[in-house]
This record gives sequence, C-alpha cells and structure tokens, in this order.
Amino acid sequence: MATRLLFVEPPKEYWFVMGEYLPPPTGLLALAAYVERELPGTEIGVVDCQAEGKGWPELEKSIESFAPSIVATSGFTCNAYVCAKVAELAKKVDERIVTIVGGQHFSAIPEESLKDFPEIDYIVRGEGEQTLVELIRALEQAKGFADVRGLSFKNNGGFVHTSPRPLIEDLDSLPFPAYHLLGKNIGKYHFTMMAGSNTSYMILEGARGCNFRCSFCTQWRHWGGTWRTKSAKRIADEMEHLHDDFGGQFLWLTDDNFDYAKRGKALWQELKDRKFSRDIVWFFQARMDDIVRNPDLVAKMREVGNNWILVGVESDSPERLKEFRKGIQKSPAAQAVKILNDNDIFSQSMLIIGSRKDTEESIEQLRRFTLSLDTNFAIYTVLTPFPGTDIYQEAMQKGWLEDRNFAHYDMSHAIMPTESLSRMDVQRELYDCYKDFYGSVVRGLRGLFAKNMVKRRAYRHMAKKGVLRSLRNLI
Repeated sequence: MATRLLFVEPPKEYWFVMGEYLPPPTGLLALAAYVERELPGTEIGVVDCQAEGKGWPELEKSIESFAPSIVATSGFTCNAYVCAKVAELAKKVDERIVTIVGGQHFSAIPEESLKDFPEIDYIVRGEGEQTLVELIRALEQAKGFADVRGLSFKNNGGFVHTSPRPLIEDLDSLPFPAYHLLGKNIGKYHFTMMAGSNTSYMILEGARGCNFRCSFCTQWRHWGGTWRTKSAKRIADEMEHLHDDFGGQFLWLTDDNFDYAKRGKALWQELKDRKFSRDIVWFFQARMDDIVRNPDLVAKMREVGNNWILVGVESDSPERLKEFRKGIQKSPAAQAVKILNDNDIFSQSMLIIGSRKDTEESIEQLRRFTLSLDTNFAIYTVLTPFPGTDIYQEAMQKGWLEDRNFAHYDMSHAIMPTESLSRMDVQRELYDCYKDFYGSVVRGLRGLFAKNMVKRRAYRHMAKKGVLRSLRNLI
C-alpha cells in the first residue's frame, strides 16, 4: 500500500503587529516537493487551515477524508502547541497514523518535546528533506531507525536521538516548493499591509543559515552555523516560476542574511533582462553594515523590484550590540536607513528591548535614537529566549524565565525581567515604544500621505488595526 502523507498547516494566529496577512506554508511545500521527487509513489496532500478557514473540527474531517498513514507539521516556538494538537488530532482519528513534527523549536528541544507531547511519534531535527524521505522509507520497509540521521523518537520508555545529519551542499539541487499542491488556495495568500489585499504573496528561500552568531537568534545554530546560498540563476528562476506559473506578485526572499557582496550583482544581472521582474516587488532582511558597504548594489536591487528591506538595527548601544554579538562596535543604522530612503526602498528597522542590562533610561534612549533615524517603520520586539539560543540556555540556568507558555514566545510578550525592570515593566516599555513612534500626530500624518506607497499602507494599517490597543492589552 502506498504511503499517504498529509502535510498540515494548523489553525493559528499570526503576529498582530504586521496586520492582516496570509503567508503560504512554504516550508511544508519544500518538504512535499522533495518527497514527491524522491518517493514518486507517495500520495501527498496539503491542508492549509488558514487559507481554507478551517478550525479544529474541520481539520479532523479533512484528516478522516484523506485517510493518511503519516501526518506531518512544523512550526516556530509560539506555534508549538498547535503543532502538537495536530498530532493529537491525527491520533484521535486513527491511532495508527504516524505523526511527525519538525522545525527550529522541536529541533532545539526534542527530548523535552517528546516528553511533553506523547502524541508526537518522530521529530525531524534540522534540515528536513533527506531525513523525512529516509524515515518514510524505513516505515515502509518496517526497518529500524538508528541509521536515519537527524531523527528523535521514543523507544522502550527512553529517547533516541540519532546523529546529526550533514547539511545539503548544493541547494540548487532541491526542487521548487510544491505550490501546485495548494490547488484553489493559491490565490488567497496576501500581505495586505505591504502590498494590498489583491496582490498575490509568495515566499521563496534563497539561502539557509547565517555566518554570524547573534545571541538571540535561532537561525544560525539550526543551520549549523553556516551560510549556504542558491545560485543567482536558481533564485531568479524560482522567482520567475512563482510569477509565471502561480501569479506571484509580492515575494519574500526569506533568507536570514542577504549578503550583497556575494550575490547582489549576479542576482541583478539575472533579473534585469527578465520581463517578469517588472511585474513583481520583493523584500528581504539585511544587516546594517552590509547595506553601508554596498550602496551601489542596494540601488541595483531597487531597479529589479526590491522595494522593502528589514534592517536588524537591534540597538544603538555599543554595550548592547556586544551583548547581542552583532559583530559591530558602533551602529551604522543612520547611514543604512539613509541609503534605503535615498533609493526609495521602504526601511523597516527591527529593535530589541528587555536585555538584562536594560533600564528605563536605556530604553528611553533607544526610543529617542529610533525617532532620529528617519526610518519608515519601526518594529520593537522584546528579547525572547527561544529554545536553541544562547539566551535561552542562560535564562534556564539562572532562573530568569517567568513565563514558560510557548504561545507567548512571539516577541511581543515579555518573558523575563531585566536586572532593574520587572517583566510587567518591560511589557509597559514595549507599549511606550510603539506609542512614542506611532502615537505622534505629525508622524502619523506624514506616513498617511507619504509618497512611498508601502509607507502609506503601513501607516494606514497602524491607524486602523488598533496595534497600540492590542499592545496595551498585554500589560
């Protein structure tokens, strides 16, 4: 009997700060495409509860209807419980269904997860494509799993964690994510705040990992502390595929670090003569110092549709930058933001409060610094000890964690105090950061009537969606 594999994007809430948006489940689609290629006899289905408007009762019916032998899902820390509930629901439908979860959260704390969620049969750690395929083969052949690298599971009352899996060297060898499995849902994905409600939103991965070692980040350790990129041609081909075959217009290159010097010119050359590049806009995340070192490449990316960049500013304090291990001694944020603004690229600055040394005075200084930046959009986050980060390990050892509800690990809930501020003080400071930046009538009017279309949309979102009210309700 052929394996019937059902990938599930569970019912969940998206981050209210960024407004009404519906991203496609690209991580699951990447896995589905790899299984489809390597195990062509496998029957594969995808249920996206968000796109299909399905709650838990409807998901249960979908599982019953598909009758899978395997159910797989994945998610970040704040979605750990809903991923576990998918496994629980699958077992309720049929206890013989094999349940598999993956992603950074479960990879970081596999044993704790298997203890807390007995409905999970297997955790695929780290890079999932090859591990998932080998696990399916082992299940089909009723073999043992000791030789499947990157796997964690229960065995005779204990836990088995097989050796880590080596990373895939050639990312170009991976198939395009299986967007074709989304069927009629393909036109539902959108990012209203940034691109409007009628612009099709899709995600592609151009690289995996990061060469830096920021203390708050889960990415670099999850991907083995390395940065691997697809070729410029492959990235451009994938963009063209999403546009031409599925109508993608607004694309997120979801790399943790863009790295202009290593591929900026080559990607510009690949995109500039392709007709589709005039019909899309796209965005990515970049380091401040990378932008400052490569202003010419920033301009070239704008020529081929890059109209929005998330900049990891984090802090203006040299002490905080050192604590975060950003790899820079002084913030070049002002230079970076100016370069983006000069090129009509929407500048979104990401900032962090709530480190152990933070005080009312240091957070007030950060607010003043942000107001002086002339950034188009500021997103303040609370330092969150995600499993898999150095901060999580230190917080666990020193007893700083006051909230162990993983659903709150969304960078908007304060999880731990500082040396001088209580956890609730940190929560109030977060609200004050947003109130100072977006509560200004003058700044709000400038945003609402800005020449930059993305900026206009973003400020209308902040005005209409009650983000300040939602943040105040967390206090």
